[in-house]
Amino acid sequence: MILALLLALGVAFTVAPGAQAATPVSEVAQALKKSPVYVDPAASGLLSAADADALATKIENADKPVFVAVLPQDYPTDDTLFNRLRTQTGVEGVYVIGVGDRLNAAANPSTLPSNALNNIKESVEGTTVTERLNSFVDLAVRDAAGSAPASWDTAADDFDPAALIGLGAVALAGGAGAYALVRRNRKRKADAEWAALAKLRVVVDEDITAFGEELDRLDFHPSEPGATDEMRTDYEHALDAYDKAKSLMGQAERPEDVRGVTEAIEDGRFALAVLAARREGRELPVRRPPCFFDPRHGPAVADMSWAPEGGTPRDVPVCAADRTRIEEGEDPAVRTVDTPTGRRPYYEAGPVYGPWAGGYFGGGLLPGLLMGTMLGHMMASPAYAATDYGSGEGGFEGGDSSGSDFGSGDFGGGFGDGGGFGGGDFGGGF
Repeated sequence: MILALLLALGVAFTVAPGAQAATPVSEVAQALKKSPVYVDPAASGLLSAADADALATKIENADKPVFVAVLPQDYPTDDTLFNRLRTQTGVEGVYVIGVGDRLNAAANPSTLPSNALNNIKESVEGTTVTERLNSFVDLAVRDAAGSAPASWDTAADDFDPAALIGLGAVALAGGAGAYALVRRNRKRKADAEWAALAKLRVVVDEDITAFGEELDRLDFHPSEPGATDEMRTDYEHALDAYDKAKSLMGQAERPEDVRGVTEAIEDGRFALAVLAARREGRELPVRRPPCFFDPRHGPAVADMSWAPEGGTPRDVPVCAADRTRIEEGEDPAVRTVDTPTGRRPYYEAGPVYGPWAGGYFGGGLLPGLLMGTMLGHMMASPAYAATDYGSGEGGFEGGDSSGSDFGSGDFGGGFGDGGGFGGGDFGGGF
């Protein structure tokens, strides 16, 4: 920890050539838990301290789980290096390793699918290690899903200023600056959470409004002729759900708080469906999830085969209107949301909508529904699954942590396995 801090402060150390053994992978991993960029002391000539700091700042500002390790030319490499580093770091993300002037990268598919990773590799340009790393990081932080690990913001929590007394006032001043940077990073992450919540608030407010309009259209009066106790109970249940949704959204402080709101709306909509069936003398509906294409359509009435663009078909729950559209060869009425590139289906708009979708679909249903979509890639990670799709902190409190609990076959791009950067633009494979 102290060594990493001193390197960040630019404190120079002189090590006699050949006097230092290769840095263990475990130490590299520990350093990456505290900062997105690690430069081995023996590789400082490949990436300067200033360039490393600029690269780390770029990654931290993007709040993406992208990791860079720069190692000396003679660092021992084999086909397991990426997997060992990923396992000991314990965070799903995009990893780029430089060994001398040779660079390669690997990524968990839930963070960056293999085709996207390969496209980045092929498009990276530059003549120096610094140029190529910056080019790669620019593209990786743009396309990667997930967020930075929380440990980057808490790396200074165990910092002991007394350990630097012997290093003088300059080092102490630098330590204070580093701590201030950590505090700024924490504020940045809090601001990012509020920004994500603001996006969700727009969508959820639309849902609450639509639910309220359904209550009005129902035009049920508890004292009307023919009203039964069961009907009154259903109506009260729906009203309670409406009030609960508004209250929870008013109290929401973090993106994951939205899950409870959409759970309440889904519960209230089903109560309305039961009430409508009682009033019309129909058979009571079976509890089903809402329409996949837009939960505002109400409870699904059937499962229909559907595939995202370029994806494989799967059965999704659909409302009666969307079932008719699909049967007649038309497109379903898909819920779209605002994105930087315009209106997009919610499942292609990024992981911020995970808590919103989790409240509607929850449990083990979502992975199959969203397989092959942008939102599905994020939800496929073990850590996100452990949060029950938006109920916890996996999507917003920094990186998807899963220790060694991941498929090594999904973490491609090892040394000498043909997964190197093509075209020579990024130095080829190791």
